[in-house]
Amino acid sequence: MEFIDLKEQYRRYKAEIGERMLRVLDHCRFIMGPEILELEQALRAYVGVKHCITVASGTDSLEIALRALNIGAGDEVITVPFTWISSAEVVGLVGAKPVFVDIELATYNINVDLIEAAITPRTKAVLCVSLFGQMPDYDRINTIAARHGLPVIEDGAQSFGATQRGRRSCGVTTIGSTSFFPAKPLGCFGDGGALFTNDDALAERMQAIRTHGGVKRHMHPFLGMNGRFDTLQAAILLAKLPHFDWEVQERGRIGARYSSFIGSPCIVPQVAPGNTHVYAQYTIRVPERDKVAERLKSAGIPSAAYYPKCLHEQPVFSSLGYRWGDFPESEKASREVLSLPMHPFLSESDQDTVVATLAKILSRKELCWAPNARNQSPAAVQAGMGTS
Repeated sequence: MEFIDLKEQYRRYKAEIGERMLRVLDHCRFIMGPEILELEQALRAYVGVKHCITVASGTDSLEIALRALNIGAGDEVITVPFTWISSAEVVGLVGAKPVFVDIELATYNINVDLIEAAITPRTKAVLCVSLFGQMPDYDRINTIAARHGLPVIEDGAQSFGATQRGRRSCGVTTIGSTSFFPAKPLGCFGDGGALFTNDDALAERMQAIRTHGGVKRHMHPFLGMNGRFDTLQAAILLAKLPHFDWEVQERGRIGARYSSFIGSPCIVPQVAPGNTHVYAQYTIRVPERDKVAERLKSAGIPSAAYYPKCLHEQPVFSSLGYRWGDFPESEKASREVLSLPMHPFLSESDQDTVVATLAKILSRKELCWAPNARNQSPAAVQAGMGTS
């Protein structure tokens, strides 16, 4: 059983992908070829914004966004500690300081009620992560940010294709960012990403920063980077894009089917009102997560823990001064969440096998919640006092 079945996706779209790639091989414009503009036009129409700028990776897209907003040394950017490291890594790369805000229990996204208290005179942006496939409440986030004159960046690497009150992910904030890493909802065959905005000036800056800060050849008004997207990768996405709506629909159906069958003591994903969910990862909270993962593996079922350590636990961010206990919901989630096989081609029989095997594992008496130990420190857990 595949955790994410890229082989089946390629098998189904092989002819279209091959045809698109052969066009690139014929015209040999491997850097910034015509497929780049074609893809950008298609993606901006899909998201519903004025500008799309493709880039070399999702991480590059976030860094370019920060640079375009002139964020640097002495500045602060609010984000979350329960996410992949790039969401905060890019803040440090431009010389600024990440300021963490805890997540909410229900969706694993930023707790909007905590944002305003984290804003200081040094805050220059709010960078929210749309984790696992759905968006935080951007109406409220944008209102808070506007009150303080702050731009909002959406890290939509896992939510591309999702909607909130009818508006698509990457089209609801000052800048939207996504990733085309192969395992993402819309993925290419390598690294890639894109930026989205309705702001003409920001779009011009981001486009220049992507290409060594140049607005035209031999004219470089900005300090930039080599962040260009590869033409062959753009061709692959152009072949996949016509199938994307169907894949998003299947993700929603399969996710809902999981949730209808998985029972106690698991906690299944909750879809916030007004949201659709693309289930980039179908993620449950489960007792004794690591033991369950091992037993699933023994039964031939892959799973993954996103993310077993919060960012404030990572050595690279130790200088920020955060301690265990500062972000209790993020810390609990990091020790309890488990992602199950999820992709648009997951058969009902394989899904039934996952559900039945999970139920069998959880019925064993040695696996149970230990509520008084769920928020133990890592040291206590390692000493045998915790549940992970």
